[in-house]
Amino acid sequence: MDAVLLALAAVWGAATGLLIPRAAYRFAVEPEEPWRTACPAGHPLTGPARGWLGPARCAPCAVPAARVPETPAPGTAASETSAPGTPASEAPTPEPPEPRTTDTPTPPAYAPTTLAPLATVLVCVALAAATGARPELVGWLALAPVAVLLAVVDRRVHRLPDPLTLPLAAAAVLLLGGAALLPGHAGSWTSGLLGGLALGGFYLLLFLINPNGMGFGDVKLALALGVALGWYGWTVLFVGGFAGFLFGAAYGLALVLLRRAGRRTGIPFGPFMIAGALTGVLLGALAG
Repeated sequence: MDAVLLALAAVWGAATGLLIPRAAYRFAVEPEEPWRTACPAGHPLTGPARGWLGPARCAPCAVPAARVPETPAPGTAASETSAPGTPASEAPTPEPPEPRTTDTPTPPAYAPTTLAPLATVLVCVALAAATGARPELVGWLALAPVAVLLAVVDRRVHRLPDPLTLPLAAAAVLLLGGAALLPGHAGSWTSGLLGGLALGGFYLLLFLINPNGMGFGDVKLALALGVALGWYGWTVLFVGGFAGFLFGAAYGLALVLLRRAGRRTGIPFGPFMIAGALTGVLLGALAG
């Protein structure tokens, strides 16, 4: 049963992870800019959910460019390229022509997110291994791809879009509420709600104290992460919340030591919040 559960989690992670690059490309825009509606080559994005769901390349971009070597014109001989009076045997050998394409070069994929599908698979498998066949696993697997997508977008443009953070918080409340109604669960929906309020309120306080150091998107993300961590109790909430700050501080210190950033250089904090929450949820699931 455990092997089947892990296999199903891996398949789910792979299926949802392959959808992340396109969505990340569309969401990864600067504030006040509209979400992207065309691929880098200008092709309109079509498909399910108004083009939000689909492979990492649009259909026209997925066709590789056909390369055809350029052939010399009929009747052209090597001796015709030599200087007048030079024997053909002493004429310089012409360089082979550069191949030409019959189509425009294939543009790059939407975003450098080739690791996103793999990360989603690993996260889903880890959650399944730690949680087992408990009702809350359905919630974790449903929330995991959105969390990975948020991490990718924040990593690229330092932004956590409202269409992702707010539904993620609502989904966490509803999914865990449903899990609490089923036998065999290992958490508390009430403590999850309180955990969301506590962690969200803490990040809101940090935002009010230093708006330049903490984005309001982090506050909204903290609501969802607090619900997930609070499901397993206050100890897990503290561990997961603290782990996010620890991971972010370690990353910032590494950048400073490598002289790739200064003390006041802004870093995307969302991925570290998510990594810390994942650490707390895994520990809580193992202890549950």
